[in-house]
This record gives sequence, C-alpha cells and structure tokens, in this order.
Amino acid sequence: MGKGSGGSRTDYDGAWKEALDHYLEPFLRLCFPIVHAGIDWARGAVPLEQELQEVVRDAATGKRRVDKLFRVYRRDGIEEWLLVHLEVQSQPDSGLPERMYRYHHRIVDRYNQRAVSLAVLADNSPRFRPGPYEEETWGCRIRFEYPSCKLLDLSEEVLEATDNPAAVVIAAHRVAQQPARDPARRKTAKWHLTRRLYERGYSKEDILQLYRLIDWLIRLPDELAVEFRGELMNYEDQQHMPYITSIERLGREEGRKEGRQEGLQQGWRAGLIAARQRAVLDALEIRFGPVPEGLRHRIETIQDEARLRALYQTAIQAASAESFAQSL
Repeated sequence: MGKGSGGSRTDYDGAWKEALDHYLEPFLRLCFPIVHAGIDWARGAVPLEQELQEVVRDAATGKRRVDKLFRVYRRDGIEEWLLVHLEVQSQPDSGLPERMYRYHHRIVDRYNQRAVSLAVLADNSPRFRPGPYEEETWGCRIRFEYPSCKLLDLSEEVLEATDNPAAVVIAAHRVAQQPARDPARRKTAKWHLTRRLYERGYSKEDILQLYRLIDWLIRLPDELAVEFRGELMNYEDQQHMPYITSIERLGREEGRKEGRQEGLQQGWRAGLIAARQRAVLDALEIRFGPVPEGLRHRIETIQDEARLRALYQTAIQAASAESFAQSL
C-alpha cells in the first residue's frame, strides 16, 4: 500500500475492487474498447468471486494487485470468463507476464472454461512495459499474449474531456500516487474532481459512488480535510444538491435509525441535526484537542440546522476553543 497525505495508507486495492464492481462496462469502454465491443452488455456481467479465490489463493504476497473475474456473454451468445488483473504496485514487477499466464491457465484447467485475461498497469513507471510470457525447453515452447492498458498512456486531456465515470477513478488514482509533499495541491485536485461530478451531469447515484472512490483514494491531512468538508458543504448548499458531503451521508444513516421509530421525515431531520453536531465537534477536536464537556453539551443541545452549519464554519476559523465558545 502507498501512504496517503494524511499519514494513513491509501487502500488502492479496495477502491479499485469497488470501482470495477460498479464501473466495469465504462472501464472496458475506455481502456479495452475491442473487448468492450465484443460483449453483450444487455446480459450484464456477473462477478465470480469464489471461482477467482480458488485460482489465486496464493496471491497474497505483499504486492498490490486487484484481480476480478466476471462471467460475460459475447454478442454471438458464447459465454466467456473475463479475468481483469490490475497491477497497482509502485514498482515494476517482472513477474507479471508469468502470473498472467498461470492464472489464465488455472481458470481454463480447473473450470474447463474459456477466459480472456486483461492486464491493467496502474503503476507510475513509464518504462514498465511487460511483454508476453514465453517459456521454452528443448523445442517445447509456450507464448502467452494478453491485452494490456497502461493508465499513464491515457492523457490528462482525454481523462478531462470524457464523461466516462472510469476516467474520474483513474484521475483520482493518479492524484493519490503523487508525492504527499504538497497537500494543498492535492486538496485542489480533489476539489476539481469533486466539482466535476456535478458539472458533468452525473446521476445522484453516480455522484455518491464516485465521490466515495475519490475520497477513498485522495486522503488529506486532518486540518485540510476539515476545510475541504466545509467548502463542500457550502458548495452543495449553493447548488441545492446536498448529495455527497459526509454530513448528508451521516444524516442518512442516523435518519434510517431514527426513522424506524419516529417516521422517515422526522427521522431524517434528527439524523441531519446529529450529523451537523458531530461535524462541529470533529472540527474542534481536530484543531484544538478534546472538547470540554460543558462546550460539548451546549453544542449537542442546538437543534437548529442553519445555526449548526454556521457554527461549523466558525469552528474551522476560530483562533481557539475559547473564542469559539464565546460565539455560542
């Protein structure tokens, strides 16, 4: 794993596994157009997690990889198994061609099933260009070729111009791979990608899912994360579309819990108030340390959502916890 700006390790694996589960079709359309064109997408793509584990159970070697196996149908009706092998390691791995061959061979041998193996090279080394796997002994020769896509080959102009949701994930991945020496620049890049979700007219479901992946990949130091959340809350208020802030997600979760007892609408409001209160407390704790019990109690008694939103802005700008308390 690589380290994120906030000092924690970026979970490339988890983010990419989720991205491929949700966006396999647009991902193949962008990175493997020939493969994409041959699939009957009306019949969908079925993940084959158990079958994959039987094949790659020796893959936990410390390398950052994401392997996904899907059942798809060609346009001529023939069933195919699609092995998407994603290399996310920061250093080139000379063992990739052999591993591609071994996994492919195991699928065919174990399940007597045709398979197509794809290599996605998500490392940041322009020179890493693995070729086919070749093996020869006394005239007995094997040559295994596989389609591959080097994410670095997709220019920033291409990623910026397309509305393909997979391009957003790839752009976020590139930001996450950059050195963490300039967190302010990383925050700017994260903000650009987040605003892009609204400006490109994605559905609410896609906005929520893509922001989750952006937030997963692009980690910020605590204070910048607080600033970013405040800016995002303000932006969503201006757009009248409170889709993706952590406040909205927390409100949704709390609202569901309360809604079972009080009714959905009342539960939603109670959850949103609780989430706003939590955001104010989080901001104070990140900036000034543990919040005094008396101040915590005063914040938790406030039930006006607009006032809590204003207090959040005060919390991220106040010079001290004492000066914040004076604003109550």
